[in-house]
Amino acid sequence: MAKLIMTADDSASVRQMVAFTLKQNGYDVIEAVDGKDALTKLSGKKVDMLLTDLNMPNLDGIGLIKGVRAGTMNKFIPIVMLTTESNDSKKGEGKAAGATGWIVKPFKPEQLIAVVKKILG
Repeated sequence: MAKLIMTADDSASVRQMVAFTLKQNGYDVIEAVDGKDALTKLSGKKVDMLLTDLNMPNLDGIGLIKGVRAGTMNKFIPIVMLTTESNDSKKGEGKAAGATGWIVKPFKPEQLIAVVKKILG
């Protein structure tokens, strides 16, 4: 069975690119427009991994990570931040919230797949 990955980003073009790249490599994808949408869609659904932007309306990536980590079903899934933010304080904040990894935008599809394969095996 294909691994299920959620991608949360307020940019439609980024979501499409990430979803397209993942699907081409055999993963199933759920898309969310922001952290709030992601938490709603994750409710009662188990995913294998979460890719999230940091800066989003309604609920940002840090809030989303905290929300997922506070839940039960997806509490221990790997969560990777996909963001234009590359400063250490933001990375520290992400790590403190429970982020597994960090990819700085813009990124190449091969880079994304390499990270996903490394984490999911």
